[in-house]
Amino acid sequence: MSTAETSDTLSKIKIARNAPDGALKDYGTQINMTQLRSYRLRRVQEEVRKRDYAGCILRDPINIRYATGSRNYQVWQMHFPARYAFVPASGTAILFELFGTESVGTDLEGVGEVRPATAWLHLTAGPRIDEKVKRWAADLAEVIQRCGGGKARVAIDKCDPLGVSALAVHGVTVCDDGQTLMDHARLLKSPEEIACMSVAITVAETGIARMREALRPGITENELWAILHHTNIANDGDFIDAKLLSSGGRTNPWWREATAKAVRAGELVAFDTDMVGPFGYEADISRTFHCGPGRPNQAQKTLYKTAVEQLHFNIELMRPGASFRDVTEKSWRVPPRYLKNQYYCIAHGIGMGGEFPHIYPKEAWDEAGFDGVIEENMCLCVESYIGEKGGIEGVKLEQQVLIASDGPHFLSTFPFEDELLA
Repeated sequence: MSTAETSDTLSKIKIARNAPDGALKDYGTQINMTQLRSYRLRRVQEEVRKRDYAGCILRDPINIRYATGSRNYQVWQMHFPARYAFVPASGTAILFELFGTESVGTDLEGVGEVRPATAWLHLTAGPRIDEKVKRWAADLAEVIQRCGGGKARVAIDKCDPLGVSALAVHGVTVCDDGQTLMDHARLLKSPEEIACMSVAITVAETGIARMREALRPGITENELWAILHHTNIANDGDFIDAKLLSSGGRTNPWWREATAKAVRAGELVAFDTDMVGPFGYEADISRTFHCGPGRPNQAQKTLYKTAVEQLHFNIELMRPGASFRDVTEKSWRVPPRYLKNQYYCIAHGIGMGGEFPHIYPKEAWDEAGFDGVIEENMCLCVESYIGEKGGIEGVKLEQQVLIASDGPHFLSTFPFEDELLA
């Protein structure tokens, strides 16, 4: 075989090994991923310019993915922040990628350059941390000087004091409001983001339906929870934040994670998906089932109906222009017997994970509450947990909604339980 033939063969093999996703089609409407990424980068840069920064340094993997589209080693990065990005006030971002993975961002239009990252973790650097952090700072300082428009003030979302000190040597002033900047950038969703979130919700609700079908006496909490994991990963989802599934007496109080406990007939099973699915968007949905055979008892029905009432009442308050304080003041009043165990917030933002803002119940306002305004194109999860302190069981429900000009619209559509509402 000639050199030309070998080159042609290798070229065809390369194309075959990098074939387009099987979900792509030549008809109908598809999500415009270029438009999605461009919108997100623009949102970040608008926040950078508002604060008169040269740019922002991102080390949180979700923030990196939001700004650049790159999801390389996302879960590992949450433990060991070795890769990072610099987003200037204008122009394209610069990715600093893990050794050997520098090619992962080269096909992203919002990324102008990919460089090798300098990791200054004790895990990889050992006693050479000081040497590594100096190199890390020098690389970033050069980029900031070149792309920062003469400014030397930058935001950073997370960084140990050692890194801040190392940048200061180069005259770079680090402001620690990088996560605040990103929270505000991620606040309002584009049509493409909402479409991506809907895909993630579809995957989550497929998993929920399979969990519902599999629910029977003797199945363990872990086995049920694994169904959601499998469905997510099989559909190109990313990960799940927690293991919030419990049954029977473990449903009260809330926040117990799945175990090897076997579900018994007649018990309630409650869960919260916390699922970061396809495209990196979260489906955050809670439901409570009754395990047959047999029918729910009256106490279970009362808990469930009360949770549904709270949920629907508070969802109606989520309208553009409503202040967080106003929502708190007007929110559904939790009956005294359920007050001690009420959920910590009325609603929270949702996007590429649980997001800003959080709206708190009246009882928590003095300690945790802050004001703000609900805006069109925000996405929120509205929460309910109903269970008496010291009670046998509890009910957890949660709906994911889009705030449109005319009010809240459901993104999550999985039905409530007819038997528990009867």
